Parts: sequence; C-alpha cells; structure tokens
Amino acid sequence: MKTKPKPRGPLLGAHMSIAGGVGNALLHGKRVACEAIQIFTKSSRQWAGKPYTKEEIEQFAVNRRETGITTIIAHDSYLLNLGTPDAGLRKQSVAAFIDELERCEVLGVTHLVAHPGAHVGAGEIAGIKTIAKSLDQAHRACPGYATKITLEITAGQGSCLGYRFEQIGNIMDATKESERLRVCFDTEHAFASGYDIRTKEGYERTFAEFDEVIGIDRLAAFHLNDSKKEFNSRVDRHEHIGKGHIGVEAFRLLLNDQRFWGLPMCLETPKGPDLKEDQENLTLLRSLIGNGTPSPNALLLEGAETENR
Repeated sequence: MKTKPKPRGPLLGAHMSIAGGVGNALLHGKRVACEAIQIFTKSSRQWAGKPYTKEEIEQFAVNRRETGITTIIAHDSYLLNLGTPDAGLRKQSVAAFIDELERCEVLGVTHLVAHPGAHVGAGEIAGIKTIAKSLDQAHRACPGYATKITLEITAGQGSCLGYRFEQIGNIMDATKESERLRVCFDTEHAFASGYDIRTKEGYERTFAEFDEVIGIDRLAAFHLNDSKKEFNSRVDRHEHIGKGHIGVEAFRLLLNDQRFWGLPMCLETPKGPDLKEDQENLTLLRSLIGNGTPSPNALLLEGAETENR
C-alpha cells in the first residue's frame, strides 16, 4: 500500500471572494501565494443561489490546476441555524445546508465548515439534540459524499453552541453517521471561549484536552485569526495576526506543531480589494515556521495515513 509523503508544513491561505464567479477565488489566492483557500459556495447573505453552470464548474477545475491550489475548503452561510427550535427556520436551514454540501461535492471541495448552531433559549441539551438531528438529515440527503461536514469551534456569543470541546463532542456523539464529521479549530474563537493558547503550557493543555474529548485525528482545518477582544470574552471579533490579544507566540507554536502539517490553515481577517492585508499576515505567519520549538507531543507524520482528514 502506498503511503502519502510527509507534509513539509502547514497549508497557509485565506478566505477568498467568489465575486464574479466561484473560480475567481483561486486566482485571488494565487496572487498572495496561498497554498489553500476557503470560499463561500454562494453569497453568504442570501438563502438561495443559482446552480453552478457547466462552464463555472469547468473553469473552477481549470483554475485549480493552473494555480496549483488543490486544497479548498468552504464555509456555510451565516444565515443558517441548524440548532434553532423554530421548525420553519430549521427546515429552511437544513435545505440550504444540503444545497451547500451539493455545491461542495460538485466542485471537489473537501470540507464544509459550519458553525454548529444556536439554541435560541431552548437550552444546551435541546440545542445539541436539534443540531444532531439536522446533521442526520443532511447526511441522509448526501449519501456517499466525499465532502465532510466540519464543525467549527465557536466563540460562544449569545446562545451559540460549540464553544466548549465537550459540546462539539456531544454533538458528534449524538449524530448517527458521526464518522463523517470533522472539526475546524478557529484560534480567535477558542481564545474567546476560554482556551488560552498564548503560552506553551496553555497550548499543550488545550490540544491535550481536545484530543481527550474529541480526538486529534478529527481536526481537519484551522482558521488563523488574532482577537480584538480579551481572553474569555465570548465575543467573535477577528484581528490581524500579532495585533490582537492572542499575539504571535500562539501562532508560532501552532505552525511548528507537526501534527497539523498538511492541514489547511486559512485567515479570516479584514482586508481590502488589493489583498495587501492577507499578504502581510501570510508573510508574518510564514516567518514563524521553523522559528520555534515544535510541540514535544507532536506526532511525526512520516508514513502516516491521512486519508480520513
């Protein structure tokens, strides 16, 4: 059996606009030397989107080959709430979510990152049950899909669930086809929800807990964002790398942790049309690789099977 080669580092990139056509995101990513990108599969501010044309799908594939950006993840619309107790809104959310999964599958996007959902006053236990029910419906509608639903750690604003590792673990346990689920670790969200990754000790403790509660093998993607707000604020406000309350050291530790080499790590920081901010953030991040001590618990990936990611 052939084994995949050992990754040489993390796959750094950013969320890219699909304005003018979904394939344009790859061209934008190439401009700032992305090794991976994240996209919306349609406008994040609308419930419905036009189906992709054959030409759009073909152009996406062409741009993928020509840019060399083969690792692409997607983020679902912020309108969706898979945990709402409102039956009408949940039905609409699940239908839109299934549509996004179908779009990902057509494009060959490996992971659809999703905020688990908000219980809107129904309580954590009820919310987790509702989210799992919604995920079950999506899985049933998309049998055999290569695209994996990838639950994102949240900051815990309002009644949003997924801000504690236990909540993500409980959602996965309550989902029937839980083997199809993966997790996205957002640095700002984790920091805002009480996981202090600023020091080596805090970083090691955070991922040891993640491994114990969820399983490190379930981690499939990262969002790299500093935080405008202080530790444990439960507020979702992204800042440029090194300019927020997290600081540079956490990113140095993460980028040199060989357990996560080969995984997409995408920025979700503010930027203008010239992508200057992405360029600056990526340059800083790349300067940290090899410029620090890797995690002592890092698992060397040579010869390791990574297909389940």
